[in-house]
Amino acid sequence: MRFSQLIVALQQGEAGLQAHDLGGDPELSGAASLEKANAGQISFLEKGNALTGELEASSVGAVLLPDQQDLRELAERRGLAWAVLRDPRLAFAETLEHLHPDPRPVAAIHPSAVIGDRVELGAGVSIGAHVCIADGSRIGAHSVIHPGVVIYGDVEIADHCVVHANAVLHPGSRLHRRCVIHSTAVVGSEGFGFVPTAKGWRKMPQTGLVVLEEGVEVGCGSTIDRPSVGETRIGAGTKIDNLVQIGHGVETGRGCALASQVGIAGGARLGNGVILAGQVGVA
Repeated sequence: MRFSQLIVALQQGEAGLQAHDLGGDPELSGAASLEKANAGQISFLEKGNALTGELEASSVGAVLLPDQQDLRELAERRGLAWAVLRDPRLAFAETLEHLHPDPRPVAAIHPSAVIGDRVELGAGVSIGAHVCIADGSRIGAHSVIHPGVVIYGDVEIADHCVVHANAVLHPGSRLHRRCVIHSTAVVGSEGFGFVPTAKGWRKMPQTGLVVLEEGVEVGCGSTIDRPSVGETRIGAGTKIDNLVQIGHGVETGRGCALASQVGIAGGARLGNGVILAGQVGVA
């Protein structure tokens, strides 16, 4: 797309476009870091970022800038296309969405999919190859179920969700609108519940639910366990990285971020906006 087309799109976004110069209005084929960008690509700098020298040396064709006069003057002097925004990083995210729109499968059911009795499928649902959906589950409108996904019985997936290849949703999983489950993630697996007895460990049946509120995203290989009773609940807008373990009965607030290899023990409580960096453990 042309830089001028991107400017029109950014005017509709949330990054706060403040000023721009089309320069030669380059055709943008993609985006890259400043040091690796070429004349057909776009990059960005954040406020206070000490990369003036890299901008000077870069072959980039267009750049998203904070409101800093020195950077604007440098871009003008080099003849670059530029835009000044309140939040250049957010603008870069919006730019990537425009340059690389997420491909959506056609609304259809692949002939190799196995769909049980009393399964409800909303309008515009896409079901990929070798998907298995057990009796009594529900898939909301415009949701996408990629190949190899297994959905047990008594699973509810709301509208506009995406479940990527080979993920597994166990009984009692409840996904609100716009949730994303990445490949090989497991939602609703049995919690690690055992009762010690004189004869050894006695399994505690895990009969509860896992509830993912609106906009939750679960990374590849992560697991969220269901409890013996009650529910495990992940607050709206929470983002979970790859290889995260969330135990039975955990509750998180809204907008949390859990990085790779975080482990949260059963029954733990997180408030709103909690950030756990890589390999953090919560007892």
